[in-house]
Amino acid sequence: MPRTPKKKIYDYLLVQEFLVSVGGPHALELVKICMTKKRPVTDEEIGKKLPLKITEIRTVLNRLHYRGIACYQKTKNTKTGWYSYTWEIKAPRIANLIVEQRAEDITKLEKDMEFEGTHAFFSTGKEGSAILPFEIAAEYDFKDPETGKPLKAVDNKKRVVLLKKKISLLKEEMESLQTIN
Repeated sequence: MPRTPKKKIYDYLLVQEFLVSVGGPHALELVKICMTKKRPVTDEEIGKKLPLKITEIRTVLNRLHYRGIACYQKTKNTKTGWYSYTWEIKAPRIANLIVEQRAEDITKLEKDMEFEGTHAFFSTGKEGSAILPFEIAAEYDFKDPETGKPLKAVDNKKRVVLLKKKISLLKEEMESLQTIN
């Protein structure tokens, strides 16, 4: 029975989106290049595989470095006096940053869910109309501030269920990311 290859960190859609948001549109490809080499690589080596100028590659590397994803070693060429940089990608750091971000998202969603569960909401019922908490609806005498139409109570149980599902999904993502090394 053939073994399925272990999933690489950059195979996760969540990671791909994160890398692009942090390092720009070429960050994912750059990370793949660095990680498949299994050794530190120079920006010139990366330049042979990416259709970018060296300055653009260094920009992406520096963005990743700022977040602790890319690390470099600096060596001086004794003949020319020039410095050479070799870069390495820290996969666990990517996972940690996403886990931290997801933990913040979960905390916010839990607060939203608590608010939804303990407050009454009102709306005109029309698609796209504002949903106002009781206190604000009362300030407007239960009339829509834009149209003047009467506001009706909203059953927000579906929204609470959706928030619970979203929180559950985020927790699952976090657990799978924590297994990546």
